[in-house]
Parts: sequence; C-alpha cells; structure tokens
Amino acid sequence: MVSENSDALDDDTTALALKILVAGGFGVGKTTLVGAVSEIRPLRTEELLSEAGQLVDDTDGVDQKVTTTVAMDFGRITIRSGLSLYLFGTPGQDRFWFLWDELAQGALGAVVLADTRRLEDCFPAVDYFEHRRIPFVVAVNCFAGARTYGAHDVSRALDLDQGTPVVLCDARDRDSGKEVLIRLVEYAGRMHTARLLDSVV
Repeated sequence: MVSENSDALDDDTTALALKILVAGGFGVGKTTLVGAVSEIRPLRTEELLSEAGQLVDDTDGVDQKVTTTVAMDFGRITIRSGLSLYLFGTPGQDRFWFLWDELAQGALGAVVLADTRRLEDCFPAVDYFEHRRIPFVVAVNCFAGARTYGAHDVSRALDLDQGTPVVLCDARDRDSGKEVLIRLVEYAGRMHTARLLDSVV
C-alpha cells in the first residue's frame, strides 16, 4: 500500500545539498561571489578594517577595501531541481586560518578565487586543498584594469596539478558565478567517482 505521504518522502530523499567552500586571498571577491549567486539573503560577518588590523592585513592593491570577513559568509543556490549548494566563504587573512578546518568538514569541493594582480595570495588556499585532497577549481576574478591572462598561464603560474580547472569569471555576476560552481560540481564529481573506483579495485 502506497502512503499518501510517499511523494513528500521521495522529494526528501532525492533532494541533495552539497557543501562548497569559497576561498582565496584577502580582498579577492569571496563575499561578492557568495552574495551574487545566493538565492537567499547571504549571511555576512564583515567588520570595518581597523588601524590595528593594518599591521597584519596586507591591503596593497586593494586600498579601497574598508571591510573584512571575520568568520565566514554563507549563501545557498539551487543548481537544478533537487540539487542545492551551500556556500561557505572563508576569511582570507592568515589569522583566521583556524576556522578553515571546521569549514572544510564534509565539503564536496572548493572554489579558489584568484586576482592576477596578487596571484601569490591564493597559494595558501591551493596548498590547503591539494594537501587535503579536496577537489577545487581556480576562478580568476577579472577586475577592471587588471591585465588579462589565459587559464593555461594561470595554471602554470600556480603550478597546479594536471587537470585542475581554471576558469575566468566576474564575481559580481550571478551567471558567471553559477558557471564556476557548475564546473566545480562536475569536476568534484569526477574526482570522487575516480577515487571510489580506485578504492574497490
């Protein structure tokens, strides 16, 4: 006998929510990306930059930035029916690294945002995800006035593992951000499937 609640149960069991991290250096656009793609009002933990913070936060190249994330950003986007992504934007400064291990628990993958004017700022995030074998894509946030580099050039400059996707994006644009997330989900899915197959061979 089929319960009248069976449709609701099917909806619950087929709905899939995946955890995604958005990482990168200070001022690269993590909060902007989460806010641009989120279909809910994003949770932000931004505070005004202080004089004390100037001693530890490198604002060179992002002189107009007046706030900083002190815990995390959170947003949600539905990619397609039954598939939602929960987005966790990580803080970019070294002094908040202790939060990363907590945020990374259970993550399918990560987006590492990069700014070609300060490309070295994303090295710590790349190293973090490579060492923990968390699939990630590098999304180059194309700032106005910045020199444009191709995906291959960025991949070589960051010494990425072969096959790690590099995409160009505009963190302010919802469609551009959504394409980055779709690329990550596809790549992470392939990586997890390959690892599962390796474990049973």
